[in-house]
Amino acid sequence: MTTEKLYSYYLKSRLISTDTRNISEGCIFFALKGDNFNANEFAKQALEKGAAFVVIDEADFALNDKCLLVDDVLTTLQQLARHHRNQLNIPVIGLTGSNGKTTSKELVNAVLAERFKTFATFGNLNNHIGVPLSILSIDNEVEIAVIEMGANHQKEIELLCTIAQPTHGIITNVGLAHLDGFGGFEGVKKGKAELYAYLKEAQGYTFINRDNPHLLEMSQKAGLNKLIYYGTENGNTIKGTLKSSDPFIEVEWTNHDLSSSVKTNLTGSYNFENILAAICIGDFFDLNPEEINAGLSNYQPKNNRSQLTKTDKNTVICDFYNANPSSMSAALKNISVLTAEHKTAILGDMFELGPESATQHELIAKQANESGLNTLVFIGKHFYAFKDKFDGLFFETPAEAATHLQQNSVQDNLVLLKGSRGMKLESLLEYL
Repeated sequence: MTTEKLYSYYLKSRLISTDTRNISEGCIFFALKGDNFNANEFAKQALEKGAAFVVIDEADFALNDKCLLVDDVLTTLQQLARHHRNQLNIPVIGLTGSNGKTTSKELVNAVLAERFKTFATFGNLNNHIGVPLSILSIDNEVEIAVIEMGANHQKEIELLCTIAQPTHGIITNVGLAHLDGFGGFEGVKKGKAELYAYLKEAQGYTFINRDNPHLLEMSQKAGLNKLIYYGTENGNTIKGTLKSSDPFIEVEWTNHDLSSSVKTNLTGSYNFENILAAICIGDFFDLNPEEINAGLSNYQPKNNRSQLTKTDKNTVICDFYNANPSSMSAALKNISVLTAEHKTAILGDMFELGPESATQHELIAKQANESGLNTLVFIGKHFYAFKDKFDGLFFETPAEAATHLQQNSVQDNLVLLKGSRGMKLESLLEYL
């Protein structure tokens, strides 16, 4: 089965599935494998549900000529996405970073959509499977695509760039995320800089936060020359000032001596740089200030990222989609300066920190204790190890914390709810 032949099948429906629970009539089902599953076993079920073809890599599951046998299903999916990308003659903005990837992606998309037919990565489909699926979701009407690229080890961004083939790119920041896979902070920088290396080779444009010394160093090492800067100082294409962030962010920004301001629905001063990035990219693609501001002011945060939610009892900063030491520290700094009579932080363990885990959890617990908050709740075995060293309530599991919250209701508080995705802190929201 050649890529070209498979592509001809794809063009008939442009529908791809990797999950038999989501089979569309006429789609192509890719039977991927994982540590605990082998989707070759579901080839027959996919056909029965309406798939036009199934792509498999085990001959034992080839039932008929609708079963397309290949050497490796994942590699085939990636090759098909590359082939489709080669047919597209549009700007593709590759976006990565330790924090703020998804929010930045959504903001950039919201701004560009004011003028263009855009495509942006859906949800968090940003890995070696998600990026190919995203590319294969781009149709002929799309004028600009924004592709989010995540990574937890080196060479992953390099691979994703060969699939998405970005013409423009941005690294939001580099921080203390996935330290285990990257091998420390310098490894994070090296891994994220793979986007810069690709853009250098492809002669693409790069958007850089000039306030971030790490990004400047990385861009200089990569030898980038098509640079567009944003930040808080003069000399940038976009200069911005954070006017307010209590609780929602208002930004004043200047471009070519033309000043403008915008009020957003985002909370958290750490989102200021994400907003500036979207302004800079919108300006690069010739949107006027009115269009840029409209995109930003109309954007409503979702997916439990910096999402301000009013419950019957409290105001909750829902920021529990994920967490690492950099984002956790920024969230604590943010709530410490917000106006509220009573403040509570409920913090869950941070994952994938490797040998740095104990040190980083201790530093966050220390910062939380020094933040001047009324109540601190720590959840998870990593934080629990410090229950005798710091003030606060410590629980080993979210279930234990839920029991406490049921018996000791939190009322009229501003609550920060943040932890790694695996902690499933959303289970606590009903008690807040």
